[in-house]
Amino acid sequence: MQAFIEKSAVLIEAMPYIQAFRGATVVIKLGGSTMDDKACREGILTDTAFLECVGLRPVIVHGGGKAISRRMAASGLTPAFVNGLRVTDAATMRLVEEVMNHEVNVEIVETLIRHGARATGLHGPSLLSAEKSTAPDARTGAPLDLGFVGSVTGVDPAPIDACLKAGMVPVVTPLARGADGAVYNVNADDSASAIARSLRARKLVFVSDVPGLLRDPADPNSILSTLTRAEAERLIREGIISGGMLPKIRGALDALATGVRKVHLVDGRQPHSLLLELFTDRGIGTEIVQDE
Repeated sequence: MQAFIEKSAVLIEAMPYIQAFRGATVVIKLGGSTMDDKACREGILTDTAFLECVGLRPVIVHGGGKAISRRMAASGLTPAFVNGLRVTDAATMRLVEEVMNHEVNVEIVETLIRHGARATGLHGPSLLSAEKSTAPDARTGAPLDLGFVGSVTGVDPAPIDACLKAGMVPVVTPLARGADGAVYNVNADDSASAIARSLRARKLVFVSDVPGLLRDPADPNSILSTLTRAEAERLIREGIISGGMLPKIRGALDALATGVRKVHLVDGRQPHSLLLELFTDRGIGTEIVQDE
């Protein structure tokens, strides 16, 4: 009997959050090792199907870096990175499009459908525009040509809005169309942030393989559960937010500045981390909120 009472208490705790978020758009960026761990991926997509079931409007933007690297290795291509960005020549870009559009995206859509959600894949070039990116040479500072790597310059939210109005979960690949007509590989965090801004989403959630924002990266127990925009900007200045976390947090701050209410960072390795972060009083990751 005690177990049933505890389950009832969880549902009661979740009820005001479900009521408050009903009809809200939530952009979820799915990345990190959670993309390669079948159990983690399954858990996050089960949570996403639950969000749709209780009246939220989830949008998924996914990565696929490790799947691309595996395909490159099988094709005899050697991955190369500069400042964490994949150097993408024409041959690599063809593989990126194939893996993103026809493998990773399809698998996510099929998993959501299997869990009872209505879902459809959207290829990024149909809604994202980009300009060619460069990276500075570590020795000279001169710009390096990364090939078909781009930065998001615009979002057409109409295809996503059409899916949401039809009661479907859009699943978006982080690819974009350049002014030259070419398709560019773009950072999935940046894509998710840009999409959240264009939709004026209620929430933007980064799901990865870190527990949240840590005051001490070496101490997983130093998680910062809640930050304001001003506090996050201070931590950037102090160097506490750095490395791979920095572009994610900058994207979060840009999203907050343009109407997104909250940004969440959650660990996809924790069972049902998405539901625990959104529908419980304590949460499980880090939330970044507007200044008070």
